[in-house]
Amino acid sequence: MRPGLFKVQPGLKRFAADSDIIRSMTRYTRIDVLASAVLMLAVAGCATSVGNSPVPSDVPPLLGAGSGATATRRQWEESRRPEILSKFEKDVFGRRPAFVEKPASLSFVCEEESPAMDGAATLKRMRVEFAGPCGKGSFPVVAFLPKSEKPAPVFLLICNRGWENIDPTRKIKSDFWPAEEIVRRGYAAIAFHTKDVAADANVGFSQGMFTAFMLEKDRDAESWATLSAWAWGASRVMDWIEREPGLDASHVAVVGHSRGGKTALWAGASDRRFAMACSNDSGCSGAKLNHIDLPLSESIEKITKNFPYWFCGNYLSYVGRDATMDFDQHWLVALMAPRLVAIASATEDSWAGPLGEWWSARLASPAWELYGLRGLVGEAWPAPECPQQEGSVSYHLRTGKHNLGLYDWKCYMDFADRNGWRR
Repeated sequence: MRPGLFKVQPGLKRFAADSDIIRSMTRYTRIDVLASAVLMLAVAGCATSVGNSPVPSDVPPLLGAGSGATATRRQWEESRRPEILSKFEKDVFGRRPAFVEKPASLSFVCEEESPAMDGAATLKRMRVEFAGPCGKGSFPVVAFLPKSEKPAPVFLLICNRGWENIDPTRKIKSDFWPAEEIVRRGYAAIAFHTKDVAADANVGFSQGMFTAFMLEKDRDAESWATLSAWAWGASRVMDWIEREPGLDASHVAVVGHSRGGKTALWAGASDRRFAMACSNDSGCSGAKLNHIDLPLSESIEKITKNFPYWFCGNYLSYVGRDATMDFDQHWLVALMAPRLVAIASATEDSWAGPLGEWWSARLASPAWELYGLRGLVGEAWPAPECPQQEGSVSYHLRTGKHNLGLYDWKCYMDFADRNGWRR
């Protein structure tokens, strides 16, 4: 097949059956195998030419338009970046009050410290304890620190799969969090579970960390929601990392898959202490561009209908406006500049819109150029297993379904290695 020959046809429907999204898909009963096969043929063994593939249209310019367009790093730092950050706070993830960002009480309790992985690492089971104006709360964290004479760089996973995927005993091991391989590569492997921070269910905001900070009756359309709460949890783990002598707090990557990938992007955007954000198959409201015709991918209407509690109330005003809204997800990706960001897609994950995720990486790149850096280096959507990692923005397409696996982790660690994290 010639590069770029494929274009998605609106009549074909194929929805990924991963456990992360199956709840949102129960009203559909047919999986169109033909569409899946065509997509596989389209990306197998060749790069997809941008010119012959679905391309974005009327994309809101990252650096502004007309005479007010951002032209310098200083303009970006002092004006444009704060403007974009405020936009996502106000209209997507919600604003956190100051007392949420800096809890009145925050402490870290070590519940276990023991040798692990045949002596290659130290297991630390921590508990983050916090208090706000309305009460107290806590959540557990699992950490494997490699034996090293120097503080170790860190990969922090926001886990949205079953607890067994981050089993500290290692009786159950999963490629979703290959802690042994992460440690072998010289990185600390740290993880926490989203449900320990805030419920992943439409039960209002009366559970988890919310109960410590605000009564539900005091919330409004701009109040922070669940994705923001999970990102808040990642920042509190970062608070502990800064206090731990065996960890290199200047080299911490926050990693998430699917809804966790959306969270990882927001964690990195809102907390500049994270040196890298890894967004794995994050799709709609994550890395996927909205201003592109990908009929098989999730829309704002569908995601807010099935998971309204992920977002602040204002996000509902964008239902049906995906292609006409006044911002897009490449703005979110650009908030990581000049730090590192890695975006990943999968060939059988049309629901997440792989081509749209690549476009966000490409269209965000001018933010890095303001710092004299290269963003995404690559003029075409790459073939599977051909990562684009020469700039400060990484993108890779993996063969397979909606998942986070060993190959994805290998790409993220390779990217960190390329940028001198283990010097």
